[in-house]
Amino acid sequence: MTQRSTRVMDRMINTIEWLAAMFVGIVALNIFIAVVLRKFFDTSIPDAYDFGRMLLGILIFWGIAATSYRGGHITVDLVWTAAGPRMRRVIDVFATLVLLFVVAVQTAMLFDKVRGTYADNVQTFDMNIPVWPFYAVAWFGDVCAVVLIAIRTWRLIFQPELLEDEKPEQKAD
Repeated sequence: MTQRSTRVMDRMINTIEWLAAMFVGIVALNIFIAVVLRKFFDTSIPDAYDFGRMLLGILIFWGIAATSYRGGHITVDLVWTAAGPRMRRVIDVFATLVLLFVVAVQTAMLFDKVRGTYADNVQTFDMNIPVWPFYAVAWFGDVCAVVLIAIRTWRLIFQPELLEDEKPEQKAD
């Protein structure tokens, strides 16, 4: 693989992680504004509940994308810890392939949900805003997760030195 394609993949990874971080900020801002308006001004944002619910869904799928590449999610590595270096790599590749399959199926099902929401013209309660664009942004986060897991799989197999995978037990050494 060329240096250029490696840089493109790294830029894509960083962009997806920054987008996930932005969605965390948007969700926090929505909650903060809703609480301040309710507590001090006895009013609320129209559709605040619907926005919060849909933004939280977006955050979850973009969070999956952000953690999928780095391997920073919660894991139980009892077998992995006891295995030798070669077996650890086999376990990592197998687990990442299973994750890729599961998230790819999830992405297909979520696309079906986006399509159904669009076809049914589902709207928010107060302002009648179509819901499907929120679902589409969440779906795109899932697509990004598939892309990042595919990149991780490729690098696990062919370029393991490019992964910044630091396990907790390695930090303690």
